[in-house]
Amino acid sequence: MATDTLKSTTGASGAPGGLRRLLLDNGALTALIVLVIALSALSGDFLTTDNLLNIGVQAAVTAILAFGVTFVIVAAGIDLSVGSVAALSATVLAWSATNHGVPVFLALVLAVATGVAAGLVNGFLIAYGKLPPFIATLAMLSVARGLSLVISGGVPIPFPASVSHLGDTLGNWLPVPVLVMVAMGLIAAFVLGRTYIGRSMYAIGGNEEAARLSGLRVTKQKLAIYALSGLFAAVAGIVLASRLSSAQPQAADGYELDAIAAVVIGGASLAGGTGKASGTLIGALILAVLRNGLNLLNVSAFWQQVVIGVVIALAVLLDTVRRKAGATPVAAGTGGGNRGKQAVTYALAAVVTVAIVGATSFLHGSSSSATPKMGLSLSTLNNPFFVQIRAGAQAEARKRGVDLTVTDAQNDASQQANQLQNFTTAGQGAIIVNPVDSDAASNSVKAADKANIPVVAVDRGVNNASVDTLVASDNVAGGELAAKTMAEKLGGRGRIVILQGQAGTSAARERAAGFAKGLKAYPGIRVLAQQPADFDRTKGLDVMSNLLQAHPDVQGVVAANDEMALGAIKALGSKAGRSVQVVGFDGTPDGLKAVKDGTLYASVAQQPTQLGRIAVDNALRAVQGKKVEPTVKVPVKVVTKDNVAGFSG
Repeated sequence: MATDTLKSTTGASGAPGGLRRLLLDNGALTALIVLVIALSALSGDFLTTDNLLNIGVQAAVTAILAFGVTFVIVAAGIDLSVGSVAALSATVLAWSATNHGVPVFLALVLAVATGVAAGLVNGFLIAYGKLPPFIATLAMLSVARGLSLVISGGVPIPFPASVSHLGDTLGNWLPVPVLVMVAMGLIAAFVLGRTYIGRSMYAIGGNEEAARLSGLRVTKQKLAIYALSGLFAAVAGIVLASRLSSAQPQAADGYELDAIAAVVIGGASLAGGTGKASGTLIGALILAVLRNGLNLLNVSAFWQQVVIGVVIALAVLLDTVRRKAGATPVAAGTGGGNRGKQAVTYALAAVVTVAIVGATSFLHGSSSSATPKMGLSLSTLNNPFFVQIRAGAQAEARKRGVDLTVTDAQNDASQQANQLQNFTTAGQGAIIVNPVDSDAASNSVKAADKANIPVVAVDRGVNNASVDTLVASDNVAGGELAAKTMAEKLGGRGRIVILQGQAGTSAARERAAGFAKGLKAYPGIRVLAQQPADFDRTKGLDVMSNLLQAHPDVQGVVAANDEMALGAIKALGSKAGRSVQVVGFDGTPDGLKAVKDGTLYASVAQQPTQLGRIAVDNALRAVQGKKVEPTVKVPVKVVTKDNVAGFSG
């Protein structure tokens, strides 16, 4: 592997100075060792074979993306588009193979070619168009994400079964994503340390003008560098979609930041000229270990973001400290003795880690608890409806003496897959899941089923996997009620628009089906437009603002949840509740307040606290071996200004 191993310019050889130099030169490795030891001491579930393999799986996509970004950062560039390019490549593969019958091998070639093409466009804009890398790749971030949504229609596409095996295990224990990560890491290390283009990256990052004057074809090299980044992004997208058994057009959103963070934590400098594949791998593992450990310790997802931000800042601070200490990077492709020394360092680190971790394992060896343990993974806690589900679940857990761990997937299907895997390997007695995407949750639920862990789905179902029970409102009936309520308010005639929920979720599909079914009884109601706003208030505001430009004569808005309805109310302004009637869904506190104020005509109210309470009750019954119903429907109710005072979710 190419290294940026640092040599002291002082030549200090004393033991204290040598230890200080060892720590400075291997800051990321030191941090990883400290994290592993600390988490092993804090959680008895951390240091298990299954959990360590989970960490490898969870690091795989970020690491593969980061290997590609390493090339760019070593050359003093930046690539913000890798997450979107990963999603686009996976979408192209699924779209061509699943929807259009293209042979899988050719579809794989098309997916990889898509990533390379995106990288070449980035490189052309930067090398020949003279755009700053930040601007060029930011533009590609938007273009690639938009194309992914256009190709898929905003709906997840099932992944070919033959390719989905990339998300499986070999021999029922060795995860294929880990093998792909290792293979791509070796390729990255070979490119950086043993090839002409690798040496060119270091030369360009060290001093681009000097590299040009020395005869290096900088513009062509930049094309190749960004093409490599696109290639690695395509591989990462394929691995991610394989894990989720579907190509998600919104997948890998924000992963470019994790990839850049992994490279920086691994010791590369954003100024260019330094960086190595092994450091990038360590950086990706640090992020995965942090998230895994914080999940096991039941730390809020919001605090997890704070912790990861602090780690990134400390990594950059360490880089500054070691530079001030007089360290200088070794030139690319030199220092064979240093590579041997580095190998000895890694071996010594492994021995020390195993010894200390082995000692800490005794802290948990004899500990046991009779308290039932459950994990609850919610799609997001940025929505009041799901906050109420959590409140109901926590209240029931306290009442029944259950140790409940709650995680927030932040509407990221892959992050939820990680959380469900963590629950499975931590030996939770039962798992409750509110899927981000009904298809993407299937592999994780199958793994829990295989481990004989009961799974309860709440609010949204899981496709292609068996759950013990689904606790949900009757969304189809609720959709019919919403349509009927709007039609009757408009006197059976009028022009409306429909704001749809997040594509791929059972709640969005069922509510849309209910709307359509209910409107059939009112031929005088004309639907002007139907647009997704992803259950989000801000998107509801934006989509409704756009629809008003095309349909200023709209008389009614039916939204698949209160958050989108509240966004629409903001866009409508003084029209809301007067010339334009709005009907929402869920009965959230903000929605009920809007009903009282008269801006929201009605909300088809669910009882989210009841959903959470009943989910915990059914999960506990399943753990105890008692019979549970396959589906538990919680009734919905139309809440208007006339009856809102007596309603409580």
